[in-house]
Amino acid sequence: MNQMQLMAQVKKMQAEMTKAQEELASTVVTGSAAGGEVTVDMTCDQRVKSVKIGATAIDPQDPETLEDLVLVAVNDALSKANEASQKRMASVTGGMRIPGIS
Repeated sequence: MNQMQLMAQVKKMQAEMTKAQEELASTVVTGSAAGGEVTVDMTCDQRVKSVKIGATAIDPQDPETLEDLVLVAVNDALSKANEASQKRMASVTGGMRIPGIS
């Protein structure tokens, strides 16, 4: 493979990575806790879009439980976003581990 072909492949991969990052920025995953009483919608570039809390999850006498449920839902959404990002980027990079790429 000559240098011109290599550069063409690099440019193609960069374009595909940019497209993948754009797709991930618009892909929304949902994390949940307490059987869906607390949900967090997040894009795969880790931007929280919404937090929903069902009435049964709200106990004024026990705010710590609600805090824990929100934390669980956020971490669930993060996990799903990371998994989706890794799968999408692996399809672009052919499974190669590239530093700085999910």
